[in-house]
Amino acid sequence: MGNKMIRGLVFILAFAIAGYAIVQYGFLNASNAGLVSFKLQKPNFELEPWIYVLYIHIFTAIFALIIGPFQLFITPTNARKRWHRLFGYVYVFSIIVSGIVNVYLSIFATGGWIAGLGFMSLDVLWVGTTLIAVRKIIAKDIQAHKTWMLRSYALTFSAVTLRILLAPLAILLGDFEAAFRVVAWLCWIPNLLVIEAVIYRMRLRREQGFTTATPK
Repeated sequence: MGNKMIRGLVFILAFAIAGYAIVQYGFLNASNAGLVSFKLQKPNFELEPWIYVLYIHIFTAIFALIIGPFQLFITPTNARKRWHRLFGYVYVFSIIVSGIVNVYLSIFATGGWIAGLGFMSLDVLWVGTTLIAVRKIIAKDIQAHKTWMLRSYALTFSAVTLRILLAPLAILLGDFEAAFRVVAWLCWIPNLLVIEAVIYRMRLRREQGFTTATPK
């Protein structure tokens, strides 16, 4: 699969999941969503303030999810640099806010402490990679900035992989809560492994290009 096809697929999946979340939580009844309806079956579960925190997480994560591909795949020419910087601020701010509220959501995660630890680990790495990317661009290390932003967006993309994997896992395991324990880890670890392979391949290409360009 070529780079253009992969980029196109990332755009499509990101916008599809963002659109689903906007419709489900913005226009339809949130209690009909799979996760919320499962939570409501628990006799000791209190919908408030959990649902409001969930809304904050969803809509800030949506901004990061749909902004990411534009930042990564469209070259910031001189005419676009202002927009690239502006969208970068929104991306980082969205992740920081979403990361803060995710701490609360992880504590009350479906699937207990195993799922909670998975989501908390994702949260720490998500915010951490993003802030490192910010530090790199402040230091004007553009290549390192791109590399860390790739890691950041791979973790942002866990919103997509979670929704792709959750239903098949629930069917396979026969239990929604068990599926949530697995997907809390499976939604982001493969993403990081894939992006590390991509980063390694990019580094090899740069080194080979440098070797070819260096006079013998």
